[in-house]
Amino acid sequence: MQNRFSDQNKTLSHFYDEVWVVCPACGKKAVAKAFAENKSTRLYCSNCGYIKEASMETSIAGQKAILRWAAHNYFDVELWLQYPFKNDVFFAYNDEHLNYLQQYISATLREHKDRTHFTLLEKLPKFYHEAKNRKALLTIIKKLEKK
Repeated sequence: MQNRFSDQNKTLSHFYDEVWVVCPACGKKAVAKAFAENKSTRLYCSNCGYIKEASMETSIAGQKAILRWAAHNYFDVELWLQYPFKNDVFFAYNDEHLNYLQQYISATLREHKDRTHFTLLEKLPKFYHEAKNRKALLTIIKKLEKK
């Protein structure tokens, strides 16, 4: 029986609002969150209590603008869920992102709906798609799940 994956046409920005990061104070897992409703972001470590906040607003040519990035980019911190793979890096922003990638990579039958050229799966580096890397990438995902 084939393991089937049906593309949900998610974009990378679907996973932007909560990103697991390395705490700059203690080195354990922390969470960076973006709150669009009040245009702010927060980095919080439940291990050591470290908290840092930042605004999503910026000024471009004298005009106020909102920068919509993955939450960790506001704090210049390292991703928690990343692992070297050959000459590249496998990464995920959070458990939902990691699970989505795991479902895709483990599938032997991949169904693609009406893609728009902007979906997460279309933008992944080639090594994520290649069957020859499936076993190694699934091993990395298992390591990251345990982390």
